[in-house]
Amino acid sequence: MAEIKIQKLAGVMGWPIHHSLSPELHSFWLSKYGINGSYVPLAVSQKNLEAALRSLPKLGFAGTNLTAPLKEEAMRIVDHLDPVAERIGAINTVFVNKDGYLSGTNTDAIGFMENLKDRAPKWEPSKSPVVVLGAGGAARAVVAALVDVGVPEIRLINRTLSRAHEVHLSIGGPVSVYGWAEVNECLSGASLVVNTTTLGMDGQPPMQINLAGLSSDAVVTDIVYTPLMTPFLNHANTLGLKCVDGLGMLLHQAALGFKGWFGQKPEVTDELRTHVLTKITERSG
Repeated sequence: MAEIKIQKLAGVMGWPIHHSLSPELHSFWLSKYGINGSYVPLAVSQKNLEAALRSLPKLGFAGTNLTAPLKEEAMRIVDHLDPVAERIGAINTVFVNKDGYLSGTNTDAIGFMENLKDRAPKWEPSKSPVVVLGAGGAARAVVAALVDVGVPEIRLINRTLSRAHEVHLSIGGPVSVYGWAEVNECLSGASLVVNTTTLGMDGQPPMQINLAGLSSDAVVTDIVYTPLMTPFLNHANTLGLKCVDGLGMLLHQAALGFKGWFGQKPEVTDELRTHVLTKITERSG
């Protein structure tokens, strides 16, 4: 009798989930490495998150990614958190252990820094302040990454100050909290501006900030990748500033999960980026 090969399964949970490109990049890797597996989008709302996560072992899933707005709520549900996840206060990757327990980690910080290294290699983290817009789960990962690479001052801007203070208390480091009305003065002297909010994503209002006060060698980056060039990045581009889109962060943060679920460490290559960019163009066309 022929041997039955069990297909390895993983996915991405979010609400909404139609915008996610994670299935495209993981499917690319599965094909490239000849792995018998599938990575699927899972439309899961916050009210159904616990039931969905607890169903993973029964359905034969090796794990899942999590996207907004589920990253913080999922921490309460999983059975184990690694130190990275505990520090950041949000998870984006879940592994199903052999005993059916769920372990959570966060790969956003790694993805963010690897993307900056690739797309803005001349940026020097230890030289000048950085401005971070937003104080959600992604902001926590970005702030942690910036603290770890030695940024001397992180200006965290959010409409709800208490939420920004929570990020500072969780992560520590040289973080100063400001309200949205203070954004223009916070841009003074900054070498990097990071948008961690969903403003500018397809279906969302644009990020409306005047970046004219930045120095000519400043870098502007957005974690949003649908569209690839958000209104925020387009504005920076018209000013001649170095722009880093959010696609690279997506690609790099995915590698650790893929290795854990499918047993293969994948490479983030120009070929992969081109493949995913093609899918973005197809969707927008």
